[in-house]
Amino acid sequence: MHELIHYFSTIPPAHRALILAVGIAFFWLIEIVVPFKKLEYHKWQHAGINIFFTITTMVVNFCLALILLKTANWSQVHHFGILNVLPPLQPWLFAILGLLLLDFIGAYLVHYIEHKIPFLWRFHLIHHTDATIDTTSANRHHPGESVIRFVFTTIGVLVVGSPMWLVFLYQTLSVVATQFNHANVVLPSKLDTLLGYIIVSPDMHKVHHHYKLPYTDSNYGNIFSVWDRLFGTYKTMSRDQLVYGIDTHMHAEEHNRLKNLLVIPFQKKRVAKLSDEKK
Repeated sequence: MHELIHYFSTIPPAHRALILAVGIAFFWLIEIVVPFKKLEYHKWQHAGINIFFTITTMVVNFCLALILLKTANWSQVHHFGILNVLPPLQPWLFAILGLLLLDFIGAYLVHYIEHKIPFLWRFHLIHHTDATIDTTSANRHHPGESVIRFVFTTIGVLVVGSPMWLVFLYQTLSVVATQFNHANVVLPSKLDTLLGYIIVSPDMHKVHHHYKLPYTDSNYGNIFSVWDRLFGTYKTMSRDQLVYGIDTHMHAEEHNRLKNLLVIPFQKKRVAKLSDEKK
């Protein structure tokens, strides 16, 4: 455990970028072997759009990283936050509790709020417009949403009182988890269900990407599934009923053109067009 703490205390940016790239490549290959759905789409063109958003997310996080670092350092110096007021814990228990709390504030809570506040939904909507979910969809976030999520991550670090090594560990696990649960892979149903009691499994998260309510407003978790189960936002759906996308942007010119995706937050609100047709 001490070696793990030391590694993530000093992890180079190049290692973090490598983990991201290797994760995408790994799940990309697995998708070819055991696909969840036979998606009829131009895989490279689709990946190009999503990788663009992945790069913008990385740029936003890099530019704002100093804020996160100073927040984590301040919480340690001033003994602020949940972890700093608890009695001493074993390192492994400290890490698990910290990861759970960071996942709640930095992933579940912000995701839930983005679905409930119209202004924030305008930015998160880009993620839901993807009509062909695969591992590259994981980081399909508008730059504006990347800023919103960074703010919540920073709040999470402050409230939790997380040291920087734990932040880096959380972000690394978050990247891998979201690539995994977005990947177009199929697991045996029993295995997926078993995993779903602890982490967000592919079946669980794909329900969130069903094209219409109430399924869109469910399964907000990223790493751990406990928050959806605890707060009553967990839903299931048969695999063969899933339709990806969002019912206000079901046409290719709306969800598969980078220029349109970038301006969606500033367009007039749209109503569902194909809900009746897809029932």
